[in-house]
Amino acid sequence: MTYSRLSHLECGRCGARHDADVPQNLCTECGKPLLARYDLDAVRSSVRPEDFAGRAPDLWRYHELLPVRNRKSVAGLGEGMTPLLPLTRYGARIGLPRLLMKDEGLVPTGSFKARGAAVGVSRAAELGVRRLAMPTNGNAGAAWALYGARAGLTATIVMPVDAPRITRHECAAAGADLHLVDGLISDAGRIVGDLVASSGGAVFDASTLKEPYRIEGKKTMGIEIAEQLGWEWPDVILYPTGGGVGLIGIHKAMLELRELGWVSGPPPRLVAVQAEGCAPVVRAFERGDRETRYWEDATTAAFGINVPKPLGDFLILEALAETSGTAIAVSDAELLAELRQVAALEGAFVCPEGAAAFAAARRLRADGWIGADERVVVLNTGAGLKYPETVGAAAAVLAAGDRIG
Repeated sequence: MTYSRLSHLECGRCGARHDADVPQNLCTECGKPLLARYDLDAVRSSVRPEDFAGRAPDLWRYHELLPVRNRKSVAGLGEGMTPLLPLTRYGARIGLPRLLMKDEGLVPTGSFKARGAAVGVSRAAELGVRRLAMPTNGNAGAAWALYGARAGLTATIVMPVDAPRITRHECAAAGADLHLVDGLISDAGRIVGDLVASSGGAVFDASTLKEPYRIEGKKTMGIEIAEQLGWEWPDVILYPTGGGVGLIGIHKAMLELRELGWVSGPPPRLVAVQAEGCAPVVRAFERGDRETRYWEDATTAAFGINVPKPLGDFLILEALAETSGTAIAVSDAELLAELRQVAALEGAFVCPEGAAAFAAARRLRADGWIGADERVVVLNTGAGLKYPETVGAAAAVLAAGDRIG
């Protein structure tokens, strides 16, 4: 049986074709991100949607639509098939009784970044990469360091000194070559770029969308949503957007499933959610621009979406346009309040980025952009436990013999 139906790589902007069986970064013609393409006719003839139910409950159940050619190359930790949970009490509170949460805080490493790392690292190792480097806001670096260790690769990780501290510890535990920078992810990116350029090909650049396979891991969120809903789409999907790889990936899954003929009904409207302190996609969307402009002095409590200019901005904006979606920015005060609301009503301690998406859902329902009867999926992209400082926990210290009334 053919494990993957990967055909080639294609530039997301100019369409130039590239060889999928050698390590690749950006398009050699225009410098934009590359996208994996598959022989979908072969996929359609070899597997049916109902076949997936008999496979292992992880993202590799969709291996025909993933780029790893040899099953033995998979460096997995059980990632994927996260629950799609109804949030009945919270949904009723904000006027969305059919609200669902895709909880990515339950995957290995505690964030959805594990999906991209699992596929990206596995494919890199399969292609002969031995050392990789990447800038990160924290969770991606932790995931690539840990999956790199799983695959026997060396990882150099550069992250802002203000990144969530636990992600720093994850990198250290994995034995990664960790560096902190007093700046933003864009500053970390420049440091990684210099390292890669001076390495003479010994270091592979695994930066967001500078390698083509992390998006393939992220797209499995979209395939899982479709499968979990009986191969139907919800009406709306809200996604916290920094680099935007997950949103691009979900859109890619939508296009592939449509071509395969596996999903019925209209596609969901995609929503890119950002923080008011760093909202380049929202600003570009409101202006009707095809690309973003660099966001000066970016800052937000939702550190994972603190990306001043995403490399795949044009793909994010295309996804919003093609699905009649929208982009919205929420304040830190809103998202932190929503984080507490979701936890208090549903017992789910979501990450600040996920909380931003919930705040956006509340706002879009109040504005009428989302209808009361629509089925809505919010992506919680990580575990709240990775951001303990977002919730204060002051409490009186009792003596051993004290009583409380």
